[in-house]
Amino acid sequence: MKLLRFTLGVLFALTLLPALCPAQVSPEKVVIDAHAPGRPFPHFWEQTFGSGRAILTLRESYRNDLREVKKVTEFNYVRFHNILHDEDGVYDEDAQGNPIYNFAYVDQIYDGLLQNGVRPFFEISFMPRKLALRQDVHPFWYKQIVSPPKDYKKWDNLIHALAQHLVDRYGIDEVSKWYFEVWNEPNIDFWTGEPKQATYFELYDHTARALKAVSPRLRVGGPATSSAHWVDAFIQHVAAENVPTDFISSHGYADDTVQDLFGTSEDIPMDQRVCRAIKKVHDQIASSPRPGLPLMWTEWNVPSFGMLHARDTTYVGAALADDIRQCDGLVDMMSFWTFSDVFEENGPRSEPFDGGFGLVALGGIKKPSYSAFALLHKLGPERVVEGSDPSNILVTRERDGSLVIAAWNLVDPDKKGSALPIEFEIHGVPSNSRVRVSRADSEHGNTLAAYQKMGSPQYPTRAQVSELNRVAEDSPVQSMRLSKGLIELQVPVNGVLLLEVLKK
Repeated sequence: MKLLRFTLGVLFALTLLPALCPAQVSPEKVVIDAHAPGRPFPHFWEQTFGSGRAILTLRESYRNDLREVKKVTEFNYVRFHNILHDEDGVYDEDAQGNPIYNFAYVDQIYDGLLQNGVRPFFEISFMPRKLALRQDVHPFWYKQIVSPPKDYKKWDNLIHALAQHLVDRYGIDEVSKWYFEVWNEPNIDFWTGEPKQATYFELYDHTARALKAVSPRLRVGGPATSSAHWVDAFIQHVAAENVPTDFISSHGYADDTVQDLFGTSEDIPMDQRVCRAIKKVHDQIASSPRPGLPLMWTEWNVPSFGMLHARDTTYVGAALADDIRQCDGLVDMMSFWTFSDVFEENGPRSEPFDGGFGLVALGGIKKPSYSAFALLHKLGPERVVEGSDPSNILVTRERDGSLVIAAWNLVDPDKKGSALPIEFEIHGVPSNSRVRVSRADSEHGNTLAAYQKMGSPQYPTRAQVSELNRVAEDSPVQSMRLSKGLIELQVPVNGVLLLEVLKK
């Protein structure tokens, strides 16, 4: 009887084994030919960043964050709102209504950027109070005026004087490398002209012609719309009216609705919406009377998932990598909104890691997204073209022939996932080649976890900030070798890893 009970017990335990010990996941197999054809792979995702409004650039915290992000990216341009706001002192009128210009703060703002190696992506906004047709105040904390001008001659003269001043101060060779973008999101509540589109086109025409009157080398574009709107109509307009236009700009965020971005009720996952919107605009340009215009996506970010505050987490790295893969070849530059949480659209921030857009949190704490941008910066300048690339792999090549491969495991924060094993089989290199492996994931560069372990202080001390930033910066590189041309690695949920298969 005891033997029977023992046998039944063993049989019962064996039936439970599959549930208690899930079958090991077979690794994803990725085959890479080091000599496969390649094409240029400019780092379009890290050349431009958005930021808080113009006056914030004078803060040392802003400039510190800018310098830190520039260390780990190709940060060449920055875009912000509100250079014409009254707090910048640009425009006034005397008792007789004659314009008075003051470019003292403008000089400090752009001197500071250029001294730190960053040029302006110059958004021309918003309306000075004494030049506004109406006192239409936007609900942002800093209460910018979003009205059309009361007098287009005065507007033209302001734009001409501002542009001429910039050329006089910095030289046409410098200013011709800038981009001048007319307004911000005129299709929504940042513009109160009626009807919106026609009155924005009027603003654009005046602004573009005033800039070009200073020098035809100044680059101007628009329509800077939210959610990929108006581009086809805008190009038709500027072509029909022969209005100078050097680039197209628009915006789109991953958590914009499908209806707003595409005018449909399709089921499009948030992780695909930005690049689908970019492709929509890319195709509109290609089929337009101006098919050669560059496309600048001057605002975007990964989805926030509401109170999950996904933009503070390691999710950003995997989502960023996937957007780079999807958007490659469709866009000239993408401006991530924003590089820093020195940002006050809803008022001054009160604590770090509150779901802000930036790579650097309040107090100068580098978020997991900072580590992810730093990691993906290492991708090579040439993309290796495989027959059918996996959807979670980017294969690039350095100038010396070394391979740089990114792999990621994207799982939306409101869903469950598991680690992803990947076996890389690499041809065209010595079968025991040296490999360097870098990571950004829950265990590498995760300052949010370190901050929470610290007790989530509302006002971290300078020593605590330094301790957190060591987590972001001290990401060890693992030295390995291929074994018979193979290497198998695990990618955690929302992790990104980078393999450098060295030529020497």
